[in-house]
Amino acid sequence: MLKNVVAVVLEEVHPFELGVACEVFGLDRTAEGLPGYEFAIAGERPGPHATHAGFTLDVPHGPERLAGADLALVTASGVRETYPEPLLEALRQVVADGGRVLSICSGAFVLGAAGLLDGRRSATHWRYSRQLAARFPATTVEPDVLYVDDDPVLTSAGTAAGIDACLHLVRKVQGAEVAREIARRMVVAPHREGGQAQFVNRPLPERDGVSLAPLLDWMRHHLAEEATVEQLAARAHLSPRTFARRFQQETGTTPHRWLVGQRVLLAQRLLESTAESVDAIAARCGFGNAAALRHHFGRRLGTTPVAYRRVFGEG
Repeated sequence: MLKNVVAVVLEEVHPFELGVACEVFGLDRTAEGLPGYEFAIAGERPGPHATHAGFTLDVPHGPERLAGADLALVTASGVRETYPEPLLEALRQVVADGGRVLSICSGAFVLGAAGLLDGRRSATHWRYSRQLAARFPATTVEPDVLYVDDDPVLTSAGTAAGIDACLHLVRKVQGAEVAREIARRMVVAPHREGGQAQFVNRPLPERDGVSLAPLLDWMRHHLAEEATVEQLAARAHLSPRTFARRFQQETGTTPHRWLVGQRVLLAQRLLESTAESVDAIAARCGFGNAAALRHHFGRRLGTTPVAYRRVFGEG
């Protein structure tokens, strides 16, 4: 269930990160056939909250609004020494009642203070990763990734990584098509996997003028074909070593991880929109057989292709 969504703010509120929550979950897109959300903003108290951009935000609800939330989305507010206990208890209760919590940037410190990161993997903005690890040693901080899904607790790095984490959760709970349409409205990439590096170097083209964009497009349209790094490098007119370095720079990941991610995305779309067998979908996506598809599908999404189709298929 992903219906009742509450964005949690603390002074000083970071407007961009709050805007991410509002853009993904706060707009009514039901006229376009997309799910609607009961969206609200809650703080440590109702009333005016200062932002770090110099203006004041009127917050309508206090911690009591988190009761019954399917998702509490903790936005960035910098790092405090202490956090209000009523808010921390409300966040703990969301999880205890079967809901999820998701943090953006420094919002991870709020979840840490609530004890919700204990025994879990987590992520935050690279500037705060060492501080988060030192302050909450019971969590394993992954310092370079965009987001971590340790269900029911999701944590993400700074700014745009919050968009990735929110769309990942929508995709996981409501299907690839819903996430893709929301991303299309937002004019953002529909999917960046959580393990992708926070630093994605996009340097000015080198003197050879080679860009991997045409190759990435070709790979998306030939997912069923097996291609070695050497073959892909030759197609890009690069040596394998230069190709591997350039691929990491432009995508933040390796060719193999990128391909697996794209193949899983295609499998999701086919499971949602066709009646093809799992074996046929595995072949179309380049996995070769159903066992390989199940393996990668489970690692990425925590479910099986059959269970995914049962929830998101057209029937």
